[in-house]
Amino acid sequence: MQDTFINLWEKREGIDLSKPVKSYLSTAIRNKCLNYLRDNKKFNNDLLSAEELLSDYAADTTDSMAEADISRNIRDAIGELPERCREIFVLSRYENLKYQQIADKLEISVKTVETQMSKALQHMRLRLKEYMIIFLLLLFK
Repeated sequence: MQDTFINLWEKREGIDLSKPVKSYLSTAIRNKCLNYLRDNKKFNNDLLSAEELLSDYAADTTDSMAEADISRNIRDAIGELPERCREIFVLSRYENLKYQQIADKLEISVKTVETQMSKALQHMRLRLKEYMIIFLLLLFK
């Protein structure tokens, strides 16, 4: 399994980030297992090909479900933020405004924007800690 993470790191620039990394890792590990079974011929080849057909369908379903799960958890975490904090977070992360632009738009100080963003990011880190490995992998793309 360790070599799967190494492989992910080495191929990070070619990975489609529109799909969840968790699904990529699951698929990569599943494929390694299938390759091991194929190479060691411990099972009937018909069983392996049937498994590949079923797992391709399951992987597509899992990708969609995982993506929906992550999106829902992010929306929920953002929804838990206090109103002003949420507004600042959305302006920064979804509308890509700089802190000064947010301060000007909301008629508040840049320091207030920084403080609210710090609170928002801390909340998001705590609330979404189970997905932190995915975020870290995406940062080092």
